[in-house]
Amino acid sequence: MSTENTIPLNLFKANLELQLRINRLLQENSQRWLDIASRAGTESVAESNAELENLLKANNWQALATLPGESFWRQLQQRIGDAQASAQVAISAQTAFTTGLQQAIQGWQKANIEAVGGGVDATLPFNDLFKQWGAVWASATASDGKPAKGGASRG
Repeated sequence: MSTENTIPLNLFKANLELQLRINRLLQENSQRWLDIASRAGTESVAESNAELENLLKANNWQALATLPGESFWRQLQQRIGDAQASAQVAISAQTAFTTGLQQAIQGWQKANIEAVGGGVDATLPFNDLFKQWGAVWASATASDGKPAKGGASRG
């Protein structure tokens, strides 16, 4: 296979690999969030069961009357702790995702540079394109560096 045919194939492979890596990162990030939600749900069920047990253990009306106030402060403290833990987990998950995405893009850039620049023959039309643009620009500018009238120099 000639170099001309490998460039598009290598670019396609690089793009496909980038898409696969981003998809994997999104799946891993989703799994982290599902784990967090599952853990929070399990803790919530355990907390509700403990509250019900306290209600069942109340021996008199006075003990029963104090349960809502005690429950409020206990739950308030628990929710503040949960919010702090959730923020830390969110920062950790987002940092991991961002780092992985950055590495994926850097790998993609490297693969693209290697596909286009690595092993490219100087006789390829792609390489000549820049030479052609340079020649057009040189002929379109006057000797003082300003564009010539009409877009090209006359001579």
